[in-house]
Amino acid sequence: MPLDRRRFFQTSLGTLAASVVPGAASAGATNFREGELRVGILGSGFRGQSHIRELFSQPEVRVTAIADIDPRMVELTQALFDERKLDRPEVYDRGPEDYLRLLAEAPVDAIIIATPWRWHTVMAVAAMRAGKYTGLEVGGAFSLEECWELVQAHEATGTHLFFLENVCYRRDVMAVLNMVRQGLFGELVYLEGGYQHDLRAVKFNDGKSAYGNGVEFGDNAFHEARWRTRHSQHRNGDLYPTHGLGPVATMIDINRGNRFVGLTSTATKSRGLHKYIVDQAGPDHPNASVAFKLGDVVTTMLTTANGEVIVLHHDTNLPRPYSLGFRVQGTEGLWMDVNESIHLEGKSPAHQWEKAAPYLERYDHPYWQQDGEVAAGAGHGGMDYFLIRDFVRFAKAGTRPPLDVYDGATWLAVTPLSEQSIVAGGTLQQFPDFTRGRWMDRPDDFATAG
Repeated sequence: MPLDRRRFFQTSLGTLAASVVPGAASAGATNFREGELRVGILGSGFRGQSHIRELFSQPEVRVTAIADIDPRMVELTQALFDERKLDRPEVYDRGPEDYLRLLAEAPVDAIIIATPWRWHTVMAVAAMRAGKYTGLEVGGAFSLEECWELVQAHEATGTHLFFLENVCYRRDVMAVLNMVRQGLFGELVYLEGGYQHDLRAVKFNDGKSAYGNGVEFGDNAFHEARWRTRHSQHRNGDLYPTHGLGPVATMIDINRGNRFVGLTSTATKSRGLHKYIVDQAGPDHPNASVAFKLGDVVTTMLTTANGEVIVLHHDTNLPRPYSLGFRVQGTEGLWMDVNESIHLEGKSPAHQWEKAAPYLERYDHPYWQQDGEVAAGAGHGGMDYFLIRDFVRFAKAGTRPPLDVYDGATWLAVTPLSEQSIVAGGTLQQFPDFTRGRWMDRPDDFATAG
């Protein structure tokens, strides 16, 4: 058992409500709260601070506690409260495991986890076992065992986990989801997505600017470069699958009448990060001798019980514009976000693209129709507003969230499965069913509320 998990179980808060029947919590509730929701933040770095800003905009919500070991980030977080003349949250900063003291002592009803990836599962399990409605930031799992730990903690305690995949709330993605549900693309057959984002300046950041052009990572670096680059050094797989996968998974009802059954992955050679170091600092810089394991482009193919295919791309170490590369294709047409175009049989000129914008406007999802102006200015083009609004809504009710622990476990599992497939020469990996058969009759309820 990896050190982080062993350490956790040695200091565990213990299992709450262990008598809950597995699976019963999917339709149940934790404690319903009237009025104010008190939220604790585990990890108050830049992403945690972004969540705090969104929580400020939600009525009857108060951030009461934060846990972070970085004094600079704690100071920046406290400044957010000072700017608004709000009471500062209680700070838990006595070490990496001081979040356990927060869970045991702080006045919180819900938790949002925005720490480096290796802490996600151990913190989420601890939060659920402490009875806190849990919001978990995205990433990729380290093992299938981790994914099962999330599911088992939920089923043992009845405490819910909201998987915080914000791209599911992106305006064009939600409009396309609306079009899918209204049948404009016919029966879906093939989908694509991915994380295609030049992160070289993020992975090598000396802290001299927001995203500097240094070549430092690890202990001498700043923010994400302190931990994220290590994954590129030691791992080879789709390390960040959920931005591309989550939105298309909702369109083909994964875990709600459909499920993933198999996965294969391939990776190119690794050249981008080494070249960046040499270009920025020369061949004699100490980091120029570091060998990076992560292939510059990782391609993953998933098959489903209902016969669709999804292709995911992970591409973060080469020069390129940002794109999640969505493609949604069915028997009556397709949409692609890279060229912002659409083709619908019987509506578009034969064999020609149309601009997608008029369709996206016409089929704007009710979320955005009703509250698009309110969301303007929120993080990531407004999608973070709807993400946090839903988190607050479901946390206050104590009910199963629309992106739940089974979705989180399923999407996170792509990372270890892709690593296994690549090591085995691209061979097929069987995909676990984290719902244990309940996918056949679970309701399709993402973004159905007004």
